[in-house]
Amino acid sequence: MKTSKVLNYIKNVLENMPSDWLKLTTHRLDIYNESLAKTEFLNQFEQLFNANNSSTSALNQLPTAFDYIRLGHPLSSILEWGIAKLHHVDSKNIISFSSQTIPILAVLRTNLLEKKATQILYTDALPDFFKADILQQVYGYNFNLKHIDESEKTPDFNGSTVLISQQDEFNSINLNPKVDFYINLNPRLGSVLIVNGKHNDHYISEIQHVRRRETIAMTPANSLVALKLLIGEHSKKAQDNNTITHKASVLDSIKKITTAPSKVLVASSGLSIQYAIMMGLVNNALENHNGKAIKFVVPPNCYGGTNDQARRVAACIDNVDVIDLPVDGDNDMIKSIDIVLSKIASDDAVPYIIAEIPTNPRVEVPDLIKLKDVLSKKRKTATGETAIAPVFILDQTFCPNVHFLGKNDILSSVKTISYVSGSKFPSGGQCTAGYCVANHNAKKLMDNIEHHLNICDNEATQLQYEILAKQLPSMNQRINDAYINTRDFVNFIKATLPDAKINFVSEDLAEQGFTPSVFSLDLPTKGNTEAEKEAYKRALNLKLINLMITEIPTESKYCVSYGQLKGCYWTIPATSTQGTTKEGDKDYIARVALSADMDLERHKKVFMTFVKSI
Repeated sequence: MKTSKVLNYIKNVLENMPSDWLKLTTHRLDIYNESLAKTEFLNQFEQLFNANNSSTSALNQLPTAFDYIRLGHPLSSILEWGIAKLHHVDSKNIISFSSQTIPILAVLRTNLLEKKATQILYTDALPDFFKADILQQVYGYNFNLKHIDESEKTPDFNGSTVLISQQDEFNSINLNPKVDFYINLNPRLGSVLIVNGKHNDHYISEIQHVRRRETIAMTPANSLVALKLLIGEHSKKAQDNNTITHKASVLDSIKKITTAPSKVLVASSGLSIQYAIMMGLVNNALENHNGKAIKFVVPPNCYGGTNDQARRVAACIDNVDVIDLPVDGDNDMIKSIDIVLSKIASDDAVPYIIAEIPTNPRVEVPDLIKLKDVLSKKRKTATGETAIAPVFILDQTFCPNVHFLGKNDILSSVKTISYVSGSKFPSGGQCTAGYCVANHNAKKLMDNIEHHLNICDNEATQLQYEILAKQLPSMNQRINDAYINTRDFVNFIKATLPDAKINFVSEDLAEQGFTPSVFSLDLPTKGNTEAEKEAYKRALNLKLINLMITEIPTESKYCVSYGQLKGCYWTIPATSTQGTTKEGDKDYIARVALSADMDLERHKKVFMTFVKSI
């Protein structure tokens, strides 16, 4: 394949690409097959390449690449495809990251679990945030680190060899069979990893899963810059002077919104900030409670990314375990916390609790006074010593406007860290950034969290700060307006389909400030057996969603999003947000998320059509 043909085609694609490739976190929600994500996109992209068709209309018809931009998107996929073509390897062997550190950690994680040695070679100075001692002592990774000159021969090694270099271009790598993984760092854009050799193919899915859970792919804006570098176009350096202003604005907005007394940390995604929280707390426990077991308490049916990430951390660190916390439906969060904390106290372990308020997808809020009491309760170990107090890690993505952490707020006396996925209301769905804050009792923990956010190179990007600076000031108003639409729609469904079970906050909770704009819908079913009833309900869910997205394609989307600026998003948690959750804990119900800007009357009319059809 001639290099010029590939580069010329990419050049034409960049000139004609749909604007959504840069603006949306997910392109073409209406053409999305999760099991074929990226492969379907690149297979059809390859067909366009072979036909030399780079028209905007053709590119716009390409299906979604991955889910959100955390795992990948059209521009990162094309960047990986282009680099693969230039190096005559399969595109699946090229994986881009927004972080410069995480690709190294991805290889180290797999080798840790496989008990395989790793040799890390680097030709330039490593980034300042690469802390070998922390990666070995806290993350548990094992590796040898060695600086080599570019002219120096690659030393033989019984294990994996990783070669790290820093260069602007991505098209001048000479693949050496002695090197298993090439990682090219670009301080402005992120990094690109090349998996070299068939014998390393089994690493690919594991590395991609690290990208899915602990970081994000190279962002659309940065992938565009990287693609331009690939074709020889050197774009101007991003405007660093504005980033300082945007970041200051974002930090100020979050402080005003949360009233939390701690510093504010902003990461490249909600899971990026959650990973920094988890690893920061592990680090803190090792420093202050060395030798004691660390227990992360997690609801088994919460967001799949949270559940999966917690278990992934536990899989890598010997003294870290995950304990289930039943919180939804027939389970009471307060009682569950009391039982779990009593057991952890008896074992003299370190308790960290991760919970969503309101819960997802059942949109339940516990009795907050009882929550404070159960978290504040003094407990004893089996030997009668005072037990270690828990740290409460609150995911308040569904209600980021509610005050929990201020001086006189309900959880002010409990060590609490709060975090929010910025892809929801903070950015209106325009970027994946996430943030966290802490109350007075937990604010010292923020130093540990910040340290690990930096080690993982997972801070928000310049564009993410710019988007948040624009959207955060209007967030609380958008939350209020979207809630009004949601309450209206919920009341309409209650009147038109009274047999349906709706999970949504009560009017009393709304008066306390809990005004989410998402609810779950458990549709009425029929059948002679439980299996028949479940099958009928699942089919009915899909019938409703398909009707909505077909009849109102400009507003109703099949997506897990929430807090978007426009429209109405529908999903089934069991097959989306709970993708990695154990089957018995999944929720096969419809979850609906409304915005302030949508044609509510049109949605009511289509829903009425659905009711009449059943």
